[in-house]
Order: sequence, then C-alpha cells, then structure tokens
Amino acid sequence: LVSLFMSDLMVGLVVMPPAMLNQLYGRWVLQGDFCSLWYSFDVMCCSASILNLCVISLDRYLLIISPLKYKLRMTSCRALCLILATWTLAALASFLPI
Repeated sequence: LVSLFMSDLMVGLVVMPPAMLNQLYGRWVLQGDFCSLWYSFDVMCCSASILNLCVISLDRYLLIISPLKYKLRMTSCRALCLILATWTLAALASFLPI
C-alpha cells in the first residue's frame, strides 16, 4: 500500500503540475528537454500505480485461496522483491524509449 501511495503521490507532485500548465496555456511552456523527462515520469508513475494494484490484487488472492499457507508464501523478502520488480518494470517501460 505504501508503494501505491508513493506512485500516486509522484503523479500528483511531479506529473500533474506540468500537465496543468500544458492545459492552461495550450502548449508546452517549459524547456524542451524537460518534455521527454516529464513524459517518462508520467508513464513510470502511472505504470507503477497500475502494477501496484495488480500486486495488491495478487496478494489478496493468495490470502483468500490459502490463508493458512499465506505466511509461509508471502514473506517480507518476497514482498520487497515484488515491489522492486514493480518499480523496475515501470522504470524500464518508461525510460528505455528515451
């Protein structure tokens, strides 16, 4: 949940202010180099948010189908690996195209 919070917070703090300027002025008013970086952060944060929701759904599914084995399957190390995989996949999908 904290990872989902961080991705949504980054959308609100990093992605939305330039998007609002873009909507207000009808054109890109910031430096041209910042545009590619902004698009990458936009894709990364939105992808991380969606992937976090998928991981949370998987976690809840595992808890529901086998509640007695859940503690053995979902250790803190595995949870950390899932979170790192989520952010790594989101970053690769957004920053590799630049």
